[in-house]
Amino acid sequence: MTETIFSPSFGNRPSYLVGRGNVISTFISGLEQEPGNRDRAMLMLGQRGGGKTVLLWELADRARKLGFVVATPTVASEDMLERIVEKIQEAGEPYVSKRHLPKLSGGSLSVFGFSAGLEFTRDVQETKSFQFKLTQLARKLTEQGHGILILIDELQANSPEIRQLVTAYQELVGEGLNVALVMAGLPGAVCATLNDRVLTFLNRARKVTLEPLSVGDVDAYYQRAFEELDLDIPGDLRLRAARATQGSPYMLQLIGYNIGNRCKTGEHVTPEQVDGAIEASKADFENDVCETTLAALSDQDVAFLDAMTDDEDAVSRISDVAKRMSVTPDYAQKYRRRLIDAGVIEQARRGYVRFAVPYMADYLRSQL
Repeated sequence: MTETIFSPSFGNRPSYLVGRGNVISTFISGLEQEPGNRDRAMLMLGQRGGGKTVLLWELADRARKLGFVVATPTVASEDMLERIVEKIQEAGEPYVSKRHLPKLSGGSLSVFGFSAGLEFTRDVQETKSFQFKLTQLARKLTEQGHGILILIDELQANSPEIRQLVTAYQELVGEGLNVALVMAGLPGAVCATLNDRVLTFLNRARKVTLEPLSVGDVDAYYQRAFEELDLDIPGDLRLRAARATQGSPYMLQLIGYNIGNRCKTGEHVTPEQVDGAIEASKADFENDVCETTLAALSDQDVAFLDAMTDDEDAVSRISDVAKRMSVTPDYAQKYRRRLIDAGVIEQARRGYVRFAVPYMADYLRSQL
């Protein structure tokens, strides 16, 4: 039963989303408004393990209930545009009334470029652009009383595919078609997209930063979840587990899963079981998140992070980091910006930074 409540794998759907109610309600409110509403276009910024993918799938489910045709989360890549068209065609097919299709006479092609349902004629499929296809799909579904929601995951900076998508979306909005768009990515990728001179339209979109979960929200969820699992866990131990998540949705799932697996139904949970679950979860998190994050960085990026670990408190001063690296402050600033864009650190205040990935400092110290 533990697996039905806690799902500690990237992209898996937990039974309940913690601390994201405001984001969901804001977006759904936008879908319920007229096309062109600001809240129909959303950019989500979040760190690794912050629950971006899970939240995208939740928005997909909510939108379907409102009659939207959903292009489920598509990872930004070279074939992204083709996949979006295919997903809209597949999801929208049940909503297209065959009775309203234009009749073909003498083998002539539909004036709208469709051969049947939402399938394009061979000529359109082979010769027309993504923008043309998306526009025709949006027009047809809008006429049938249905909107289109496009979801993009792992947004990439300076992506030509993203430029094409956003340009097409802006034209659809200008035409008054029933469309919506949500894109999620690391802070650096989202900021670079917003700064793209071709995509200034996105600056009017709703920007949402997925902050770490509050201890109170996590503790309340654990209380409900452990009661459902019929585990007797004292409030102080439950709070210890909640604090150990450090606000990470992924750690929330890992710790809950490991506690559930260590205890039997009806059992009184002990401090040793909770501490063991926390340590096992930290090991999984370090392997899944910390190691993967560091593997994508340069040696100098890692040297910057290593220099930060000398500070036992939560923040590091850039001038101190530069001194430990034996480089100039200007040189250190280059790597500061790279690491912020990669979502590994964040600015604490002017001249200071801190780790944005939970347990990263502990993991680096253990490797030195």
